[in-house]
Amino acid sequence: MKFLKALFGGLWRSLKALQSLAGTLLFLFLLFIFGSAIFGHDAPRVPDGGALVIDPAGIIVEQLTARDPIAAVLGQDRRPPETLLRDIAGAIRTARDDERITALVLSLDGLLSAGISQLHYLGTVIDEFKESGKPVYAYGNGYSQGQYLLAAHADEVYMHPFGGVFLTGYGIYPTYFKSGIEKLKANFHVFRIGEYKTFGEPYLRDDMSPAARESYSAVLKVLWDAYIEEVARERELDAAVFRASFENIAEDLRIANGDFALLAEQGGLVDGLKSWKEWQEHMAGVVGSNGNGNGVSYKQISLASYVSATGSSDEKRDGSIAVVVARGSILDGEQDAGAAGGDTIARLIRKARAAKNVKGIVLRIDSGGGSVFASEVIRREVEATQAEGMPIVASMGAVAASGGYWIASTADEIWAAPTTITGSIGIIAIFPTFDETLDSIGIHSDGVGTTPLSGALDPTRPMPELLKNLVQQSIESGYDKFITRVANGRGMTKEEVDAVGQGRVWAGATAKDLGLVDNLGSLDDAVAAAAKLADISDYRTVYIQDEPTFEQRLVDFLFAPLASQEVNLANIRSPLRRMIRDLETEITDFLALNDPQNVYALCLECRAQ
Repeated sequence: MKFLKALFGGLWRSLKALQSLAGTLLFLFLLFIFGSAIFGHDAPRVPDGGALVIDPAGIIVEQLTARDPIAAVLGQDRRPPETLLRDIAGAIRTARDDERITALVLSLDGLLSAGISQLHYLGTVIDEFKESGKPVYAYGNGYSQGQYLLAAHADEVYMHPFGGVFLTGYGIYPTYFKSGIEKLKANFHVFRIGEYKTFGEPYLRDDMSPAARESYSAVLKVLWDAYIEEVARERELDAAVFRASFENIAEDLRIANGDFALLAEQGGLVDGLKSWKEWQEHMAGVVGSNGNGNGVSYKQISLASYVSATGSSDEKRDGSIAVVVARGSILDGEQDAGAAGGDTIARLIRKARAAKNVKGIVLRIDSGGGSVFASEVIRREVEATQAEGMPIVASMGAVAASGGYWIASTADEIWAAPTTITGSIGIIAIFPTFDETLDSIGIHSDGVGTTPLSGALDPTRPMPELLKNLVQQSIESGYDKFITRVANGRGMTKEEVDAVGQGRVWAGATAKDLGLVDNLGSLDDAVAAAAKLADISDYRTVYIQDEPTFEQRLVDFLFAPLASQEVNLANIRSPLRRMIRDLETEITDFLALNDPQNVYALCLECRAQ
């Protein structure tokens, strides 16, 4: 028995050793693959005399959203892909001076959406490229409104004969729930300061209020005027005639025999209609064939490959002006990229401030706001930076409203694009109760407490008048703090801020006239302004952000290729799927709100479509 015990014990220990060895070897094998992929692969080759193809996928963003690639593989992440704005701009600017690149091609079928100011900015970058004398071409199966704003900057615009240019103008159309809430017998207690603070309206009304209609109409006019002006200028159209074409489109389409592609060609929006094969042959005649022997596909390199080959993304550059991106809803605590965590952004600002070679900071904002508490955490870190003598400039992206404006309010300078949506200086709180809903199905809540506030926050009970009074006082105090901080930061009186506050939304160009913004310009202009404030002329830009851990990079390497195969742009572009996705996003964003006091400076309606 002792012999058998020793024998089997030895076999068991050997088996465990082999298991451990196998696990170790598997880990080392994966590590080898990962290291080879990260450090050992050859950079893509830039074709001599070829075209750089700008082919953004999904949504153009200021910062990539943190993703779980395993969830994507399992079908649990249905979000569209994202492309960094700075990758696109950096690649185009590098190609401008790259002798190997002889043309720029805008291939925009994969572009789903982008901020309005981002599109105008990229249009400016494309125009800079054209100053080199190199031609720009655009081709698409059809063009959405956002896609066409970029395509219009091309020297030649082509489209598939069965396509169309679908321009609809800008609009803001919130969903209203009042009647539905009443049918559910739910009560949404909305507390707000500001005549134009519209975030709570969907729970109180079935339509847009006159104040909201006035505010949004003024903003949309600025945005649409900018669109009309830019397209008319780039396509050499009469702006008045182009504007009038939207009123006459039915008659114009009848003249074109109901053919949207022909309508676009007759209206001067495209230069010609070509099938995919004809387009390939056309570009092969411009930059040459790619050498595969079929004489059709032209010499080219994609955006992603060019960025990899040239390192044209600013993310890979070290420098003396640091950029910290605050994108998405402002939430309390630490948050992954894609949401602006109060503690996260404050920590990144501190990290930038402590960096050895950083002389100034730009806070790049693309946010409609969120938690008042988290907004104040970020703003105080801006103040701490200024107190240490380091300049900090706020740069507004597509949206910097409500809490997004709060965190910018005390910066040394505020820069916005003319089409930035900003302002929305106001405070709201929402507290739903479902006592009547439960009562209607025979469920009740009752009990005892030690103070008048015991059970006051229980959504199954009516909201006590005492709590309503306390919340309203808190909201009024929050609004006073908001306009006080803006007044101190902007050199205005509280009365002046209140006059342009009240929750009203403004376009960047109007905000400058009102004193809410110092200058109109891009992120590049804001970086230059920070360098000027820091009294330096030879500077570079570095993005301060959380880098993925080794484990995250390993998992991403192993599973991201599989996840990317799951992306189906045709499905993502489906109007019904888009409506469902937008609704899911609204619900997700709402549920993510986590202010400790349940008080928000938020403008969910601040993205025009």
